[in-house]
Amino acid sequence: MTTPAPLNAAAEQYVKLVLAVGQHDKNYVDAYYGPEAWAKEAEAARMSLLDIGGRAAALVKEVEDVPVPDDALLAMRRRFLLTQLNALSARVRMLSGEQLKFDEESEALYGARSPRHTEADFEAVHAELEKLIPGPGPLPERLTRFRQDFVIPKDKLDVVMRTAMEEARRRTLKFVKLPAHESFTLEFVTHKPWGGYNWFKGNATSLIQINTDLPIFISRAIDLGAHEGYPGHHVYNALLEQHLVRERGWVEFSVYPLYSPMSFIAEGSANYGIEMAFPDAADYLRDVLFPLAGLDPKRADEYSRMEELNKKLSYADNEAGRRYLDGEISRDAARDWLIRYALLSPERATQRMAFIDSNRAYIINYNAGQDLVKQYVERQAGPGATPVRKWEVFLELLSSPRLPADLR
Repeated sequence: MTTPAPLNAAAEQYVKLVLAVGQHDKNYVDAYYGPEAWAKEAEAARMSLLDIGGRAAALVKEVEDVPVPDDALLAMRRRFLLTQLNALSARVRMLSGEQLKFDEESEALYGARSPRHTEADFEAVHAELEKLIPGPGPLPERLTRFRQDFVIPKDKLDVVMRTAMEEARRRTLKFVKLPAHESFTLEFVTHKPWGGYNWFKGNATSLIQINTDLPIFISRAIDLGAHEGYPGHHVYNALLEQHLVRERGWVEFSVYPLYSPMSFIAEGSANYGIEMAFPDAADYLRDVLFPLAGLDPKRADEYSRMEELNKKLSYADNEAGRRYLDGEISRDAARDWLIRYALLSPERATQRMAFIDSNRAYIINYNAGQDLVKQYVERQAGPGATPVRKWEVFLELLSSPRLPADLR
């Protein structure tokens, strides 16, 4: 398999353009482990947004002029570069002042749109939660009180988190071969708009940070361990590095622009990875994490039923974000909407609004991304597929240049 020389040249220019955008948007370059000289060059040059946009448009034409390769993987690489460059151009326009509607933005940056949901969709879930958590007062308040019994004590947070992450790692390594030296460092931080973050450093290493601004519920140990670590972001980045950067020399994968279609795959696969690694999550919570955290295992099944129902409200984030960012409701009204329909506590609704303010339509990547990845894996694996077969399809996705359009 021989890559057309113009694609290799375009890949290098693409990386340099991503780094150039990073000089105007501190969140844009989520990870970079390519040549240090390129990063220094971008910092020194500080190319204007106008110039970046012009060069990106010219580069798109260069890649379009490359005939579609017969090899499926190379054709995917060509399509990846075009898709990422178009998203980069959209981000440059936004940084230059162009305003997009929520759906327009998600399509331009992530190559996808979130399905629409009505209040009635969420109220149907509320009705199920009402039966599980009866009593006086509004449902959001009852749910908040109920969940307080399942907060990980601060003095147990480190051991619970590390135990869940190591279990996620153990389970993932049964199906995937990672470099022998792969590793992660875990840190607890505060004053962030997110709950957890993976900072991939290259050489199959990550810094995983957990935000402790708000109390952390016991199920989040599994969610964060799998999502940020195994088989989530850490594994996704390590596999791209191993198979595409090191083995094939595709430099475009040495940089990860956050506001791009890559994030739809990254977040969607990381969320789906929770289910892949922990199909028995309720049992693992009851038998391992509840005792470790000093919580009552007899209430574990009740708690797990509540969390399973609560996950069905995830699209309420997208609806609040769409209405707020499209100017249909105020920020305060969006926060109240999250309390009413996503059943968030006032503190968590405030934190969620901070995330939406910072990342805007990025929120679709978690739920719409998860749904598309799940559908793709299950369709490719086939009806009645064994766990081994599903893992094969899942890991092939994580190791490839596939983007949202390739999963439909």
